[in-house]
Amino acid sequence: MNHSLNKIPIVKLANYPTPLDEARRLADKIGLSKLFIKRDDLTGLAGGGNKARKLEYDFAEIVNGGYDVVLTAGGIQSNHARMTAAAARKLGLDIKLVLGGPDFEIAKGNLLLDVMFKAEIRYLVDDDANVSLENEMQKWSDELLQKGRKPYIIPIGGSTALGALGYVKAMEELSTQLENGGVQIIVGVGSCGTFAGAILGAKIFMPNARVIGISVSRTVDAIKKRTKELIKESSALIDFKIDNEISIECYDDYYTEYGMITKAGEQAINDCADLEGILLDPIYTGKVMAGLIDLTNKNIIDKNIPVIFIHTGGMPIIFSFESEFGSKINCTKIIPKN
Repeated sequence: MNHSLNKIPIVKLANYPTPLDEARRLADKIGLSKLFIKRDDLTGLAGGGNKARKLEYDFAEIVNGGYDVVLTAGGIQSNHARMTAAAARKLGLDIKLVLGGPDFEIAKGNLLLDVMFKAEIRYLVDDDANVSLENEMQKWSDELLQKGRKPYIIPIGGSTALGALGYVKAMEELSTQLENGGVQIIVGVGSCGTFAGAILGAKIFMPNARVIGISVSRTVDAIKKRTKELIKESSALIDFKIDNEISIECYDDYYTEYGMITKAGEQAINDCADLEGILLDPIYTGKVMAGLIDLTNKNIIDKNIPVIFIHTGGMPIIFSFESEFGSKINCTKIIPKN
């Protein structure tokens, strides 16, 4: 299919192609004929994750546009904020983060890494609503402009039409790793950029694939609206003509209040660690795997067609949930005799 994806400039930030690992033991437990995990937790930028692919496009625009300070926003454990901070430092740029959530006494998980990247942070205590974060980010950007700086705002989650091209390219990569494009691709959905890119990329490179979104933060109606907008904008950037309306399949039954762990998500995390030695996180990928398991049990996911789980990263988040996971230690303490 005709497109101009390779003409869009990028700044190299990620390590790819990422592995496509078969998860036989987990597949057996779930009841799937084949389950593969696309290891985008191994993209390599500051602990890895899906955002590295998207940031390659955003930072090309930042570098080529002569911007000197980057602003973005998210929750206290935002993977996007952590990776944006790392990318900015790698490229010698100043980084400002607007974060929100419960008050804290010590930085843990992604927030600890934000601190290590020396990001300047404005923190909205007990408020991680997108509108509040975006308003504060715009206010900060205006302040920087008045001081003679040239700020660039990356929206929450990095979900721009430009950034979504990272997952159009990821689907091209995935298509080269598969013998057959007739697969079911499971994608976690938050700010919709990865989901939109995966749908558009599958349309171009794997037209027989079924892309299934599992929400971690918003309703299906909101997801469909935003995803359609991004697909339309992204396809225009690469001169790809969409002949028919692209159908969007998404489920929003598996998330709770943003930033909170679910029982099903906790079980999915433990199963993945126990059976495959792969780490998921409580806010994003654990909920997505829980959704994959439930949709399989309900026969919404076809057990006989291979499933690809896009592992979007988030491992640092585990280290902010030590009370939930650390209390289950299987340890015999031996006190040495003098």
